[in-house]
Amino acid sequence: MTQLRDLRDRDEFTGFYLLKAAEVKLTNATPPSSYLDMILADATGELPAKLWDASSTDKETFFPLMLVKVQGVAQLYRDKLQAKIVRIRKAVKEDGVDLKSFIRTAPIEAEDLVRVIQATAASITDDKVRSIVEYCIGKVEEKLRHYPAGKSHHHAYYGGLAYHMVRMLELGAFICGQRPFLNADLVKAGILLHDIAKPEEMIAELGIVSDYSVPGKLLGHLAIASGWIVEAAISLGLGTSDRTVMLLQHLVLSHHNLGEWGSPVQPQIPEAVALHYIDQLDAKLQAVEDALAVLPESEEWTTNIRVIENKPIYRPR
Repeated sequence: MTQLRDLRDRDEFTGFYLLKAAEVKLTNATPPSSYLDMILADATGELPAKLWDASSTDKETFFPLMLVKVQGVAQLYRDKLQAKIVRIRKAVKEDGVDLKSFIRTAPIEAEDLVRVIQATAASITDDKVRSIVEYCIGKVEEKLRHYPAGKSHHHAYYGGLAYHMVRMLELGAFICGQRPFLNADLVKAGILLHDIAKPEEMIAELGIVSDYSVPGKLLGHLAIASGWIVEAAISLGLGTSDRTVMLLQHLVLSHHNLGEWGSPVQPQIPEAVALHYIDQLDAKLQAVEDALAVLPESEEWTTNIRVIENKPIYRPR
């Protein structure tokens, strides 16, 4: 079976894939005709696909997060590869294909990632900080085992959020060792809390985000997490005006750095500065790694990567 990352322009292919997205659209012809705008996915990547002249049966048959068998042709369109679907059907039990084989997952087992997160929270020496962090983790602990960190830009796969947090904890440990003026408890807390409300912000199944929730659209994960910190303080009897509560809120609310990126305030404590750049470093390097991972061996340039100013990356031979 052809893996998506191996497809080239004009390649004909047949195989089983996860239907990650499917939307009915109309062509610009007169009169317009219906087609299905799809995204096919496997463990190696994903590919936009079109099923032209979609019938009413097609529209009622194919939906996201189902396995399909596809016969198609890879084509370049505006310098980007996509697939023209010739034939498509739903996978059936007799095909012997397993949905999990088509889902991209974090390279470390989810249980191991969650154990690291729990152990790091428990290692925080400041009682107030530790209690608040553990309270917030407890609100989403089960979802940490499978939620992605985002819809498309980085760590957008099964277990991606926990993987992102653990990679950041490794960077944070190094930076705190190099820069001992930083408060290690606050750096750990910032890393563990900065995206903790992503499972509340997004609607996801099998590591694939289908939409943003109502709280996600109206508030966003920064505001939601800030509210959880206050909720934790009240529950623990700390009081909402406690300085520790304010510092943890600041870490969360400032970690995107700029207003146009979603932060109402910029980092103004040392640990918040560290948190922002640790987050950026892991997110951007992960996006580069992802793009290189799906780059065909015959090519030297990746597609444009949005989180690095929409630039491609060159892979020297």
